[in-house]
Amino acid sequence: MKLSAIKPAFWAKEHHLDRMTLRELWIAYFQYPAIIGYLLCAAIAIGLYFRYPAPVLPTAAAVIVSVFVYPLVWYCLHRWVLHSRWMFKVPFLASTWKRIHYDHHQDPNRLEILFGALHTTLPTIALATAPIGYLIGGTGAALAAFATGLITTCIYEFFHCIQHLAYKPKRKWVMEMKARHMAHHFHDERGNYGITNYFWDKLFRTYYERIDKDKKSETVFNLGYTPEVAERYPWVARLSGGVATGHPSQRIPH
Repeated sequence: MKLSAIKPAFWAKEHHLDRMTLRELWIAYFQYPAIIGYLLCAAIAIGLYFRYPAPVLPTAAAVIVSVFVYPLVWYCLHRWVLHSRWMFKVPFLASTWKRIHYDHHQDPNRLEILFGALHTTLPTIALATAPIGYLIGGTGAALAAFATGLITTCIYEFFHCIQHLAYKPKRKWVMEMKARHMAHHFHDERGNYGITNYFWDKLFRTYYERIDKDKKSETVFNLGYTPEVAERYPWVARLSGGVATGHPSQRIPH
């Protein structure tokens, strides 16, 4: 059965965050299959934890380490995988790269392509958290770490939505977070890789605040997949119906 066949009727049409209210986002967020999937998997992991419990201290340590490691894992994946220029060169990876990030930069405010695909995100979350938990406290701690990763993903995804939403945050720290991410999408994609946490950007010197309009990245919307590159590596272009150029607001009818 195709995933589209089990989507709620709400998702029969496209949703663009730059035209949605905060209330509409809340409604859409908890109806989206990926978010439902994360929450169900977290509930199952928590249930299994009580079947195979770990001591309190290893459990707490697994949760804390997972929360700390998560931003680093996201930074590394975002910078060296999602923004890679090698995935679109491999035929069997081109469609994955297109789905997990190219489409998002082509149309940053479209809600349906903002969330990751479960077949790519669930294994990644498990690999980033469960082994650490297992080393700390066995099966129970591994389940606690995995559940923490899933819940953290839900939090990240919601803030990611807020950053693209036509909404001015009331909290200063959320507003600043939103500004950094908008710069990543509309000024220079080669920095500000974090979503809610820019510690690793600062450590690896990819964090920036000042926006110099004269130095805007020419690849901010296509991630380096230009018409010239597509001539040599055509697989993403074939899936996309060509290579779109220019600002999303000028080429995407909402």
